Amino acid sequence: MSSDLPFDAFNILIKQMPGPSARAVAAVRARDAQLTKPPGALGRLEEIVEWLAAWQEKERPTIERPTVVVFAGNHGVTAQGVSPFPASVTEQMLKNFSAGGAAVNQICATWGAGLKVFELALQIPTKDFCEAPAMDARECAATVAFGMEAIAGGADLLVLGEMGIGNTTSAAAIYHALYGGAASDWVGRGTGLDDAGLKRKVSAVERAVALHKPDLTDPWEVLRRLGGREIAAMAGAILAARQERIPVLLDGYVVCSAAAILHAIDPSSLDHCLAGHLSPEGAHAEILKRFGKKPLLDLGMRLGEGSGAALAIGLVKAAVACHRDMATFASAGVDNKA
Repeated sequence: MSSDLPFDAFNILIKQMPGPSARAVAAVRARDAQLTKPPGALGRLEEIVEWLAAWQEKERPTIERPTVVVFAGNHGVTAQGVSPFPASVTEQMLKNFSAGGAAVNQICATWGAGLKVFELALQIPTKDFCEAPAMDARECAATVAFGMEAIAGGADLLVLGEMGIGNTTSAAAIYHALYGGAASDWVGRGTGLDDAGLKRKVSAVERAVALHKPDLTDPWEVLRRLGGREIAAMAGAILAARQERIPVLLDGYVVCSAAAILHAIDPSSLDHCLAGHLSPEGAHAEILKRFGKKPLLDLGMRLGEGSGAALAIGLVKAAVACHRDMATFASAGVDNKA
């Protein structure tokens, strides 16, 4: 683990993470056995309720304040021609979020979810990690801490999202550093790169990981050298959610790069998380396999901004409603199995 003081507090929190509530899970299973259905008939919906109960530490889990939190940052690596869109699009999209015009706005409105958007120094992009570490240690640690604080407000289900031109390049570099293989194994087309742009992106990831390789044995160093501010903030939010016993739905390729940092430190650090959906971007399916997580949805979505996982809020709410409001055999006057 890192001996750099800015990250020591996070390492301590990871070692002290609360675990699931066996008592709450037992209570859910006892009620489920009395509901008017055959055992297991609701499939993963039953698993979702158990997961919620375990991490909310509630015998009757609730979804009353689902919240989507989107972090936005800009990346110096865009200087390498890794995106067909300019960095100015990040700020323009934030205005679109504020005006209610993005996809995630519509999805949140559909499920009654709150939406918070945080701008992370967009006028000061991270450094081009092909030439230098993206962030210094204290900047990175401060951003992780900001992400921890940003989830305050009483959410009972957290969905994480991101916005940042160039951030799929950063995510690919993180995966390449953590998991090895060829850079091309992890790189996707992002916001629609042509073949020439894809080659530039692969080259940027290769050069960045080669440049920083001596320091990439520590996951925090992987984050600060190859990550972005939004990725650091999301890592902090996932960690804080665990401390606050808030279940988390992970979005796609970029969000999972933040999760991958914590997973590399301690695989159990993602036990309070479910994969909201499967993205076709890059090697997201391989990443979820490494996490041991099966996505709730597979709709070919690769928009980011938390949209895929936000859509899965509806499944979670339906699971809770079935468990809470279905009649029992006794109350409905239906014969149970002999």
